[in-house]
Amino acid sequence: MKQVLAVILGGGAGTRLYPLTKMRAKPAVPLAGKYRLIDIPISNCINSEILKIYVLTQFNSASLNRHIARTYNFSGFTDGFAEVLAAQQTSVTNPQWFQGTADAVRQYLWLMEEWDVEHLLILSGDHLYRMDYRDFVQRHIDTNADITLSVLPVDEKRASAFGLMKIDESTGRVIDFSEKPKGEDLKKMAVDTSTLGLSPEEAAESPYIASMGIYVFKRDVLFKLLKQAPDQTDFGKEVIPAASADHNVQAYLFNGYWEDIGTIEAFYEANLALTQQPQPPFSFYNEKAPIYTRSRYLPPSKLLDCHITESIVAEGSILKQCRIDHSVLGLRSRVESGCVIEDTLLMGSDFYEPFAERQSGMQKGQVPMGIGNDTTIRRAIVDKNARIGRNVQIINKDRVEESEKEDLGFYIRSGITVILKNAVIPDGTVI
Repeated sequence: MKQVLAVILGGGAGTRLYPLTKMRAKPAVPLAGKYRLIDIPISNCINSEILKIYVLTQFNSASLNRHIARTYNFSGFTDGFAEVLAAQQTSVTNPQWFQGTADAVRQYLWLMEEWDVEHLLILSGDHLYRMDYRDFVQRHIDTNADITLSVLPVDEKRASAFGLMKIDESTGRVIDFSEKPKGEDLKKMAVDTSTLGLSPEEAAESPYIASMGIYVFKRDVLFKLLKQAPDQTDFGKEVIPAASADHNVQAYLFNGYWEDIGTIEAFYEANLALTQQPQPPFSFYNEKAPIYTRSRYLPPSKLLDCHITESIVAEGSILKQCRIDHSVLGLRSRVESGCVIEDTLLMGSDFYEPFAERQSGMQKGQVPMGIGNDTTIRRAIVDKNARIGRNVQIINKDRVEESEKEDLGFYIRSGITVILKNAVIPDGTVI
């Protein structure tokens, strides 16, 4: 894998994940209590022995840059690295910000051309999955492909959200593309997915082949395609469909768990699915392919007379006489007595509030860090460093689907209440 350079695309402004992306790049959004989204593709690369990794981003990249710099330090005896490449404007070569996935790579071709590699692996920074990229790259080499796409079979309900394709059964080449089709255009893209190795039952349930937005390019092919068509700014919509006419474009079937967590609802559901018993759809408990993140050296969590069911509690948390059900609690979470937390993602805190400061603030009527006494939270995401007062009810009492109350410290997206980072919710508030 020394001949592979990985490029992870950090995405745009992350509007579908707003307000979680208000102060951070999309790949820096916390995941599963202690990780960040970017840890998934970088860990997959490390476990696949791909150690040359660039991360391209252009929005709120400070926290992402800090996380990567503190987490991924490779040995001086290798040429491995994980570096953030933020969008930059110059008067000649880069007169504007990244215009799409392909344009982001194009603007840094001058840097990537310096590496003596044979293949470039293009990844996304907002997917949850575990993949051995060695198998993916080997399939690319074995078929002598110019481009190989990782694909997965999907049902009709999910199909219209993806770029779909058809494959020549005899050669394995991709012969037709359709980007997020609907209606009759969608039905035309149905294929017999049993040719990919699915059972007849599985093929009947999932008759569409969807692109995962993960690609391997031959180095020279990628550089040529990006240079000869500077107006093509997106890989999935423009570059790859146009190249399929005169290039060998192959598909690699991935039939494991994969989730695009680019929306608030998908992000919420993917996090809470980690609590499922006895076997969640995605598990971080895999010694052969661990997911790496920053080492924080926090103390163990402290639980005092709590009732906890189907939940994850990250290290450094303090919970007192509370009930936690089907929830994920992040680093340094603090929940006081009498609280009920259900179907909720608490992201925790970036730091501890000293005891003396906490007591002094309470005497002045300030809301301390964490969740105050006798508070109830249901179906919510509470971002980092939030201060939730006593006797607060975050239950979406009016069953609102969409609402923007940034001045009050929260949004509602798909019926999920999202408390903003650093928000202060006063005692007795009902949301």
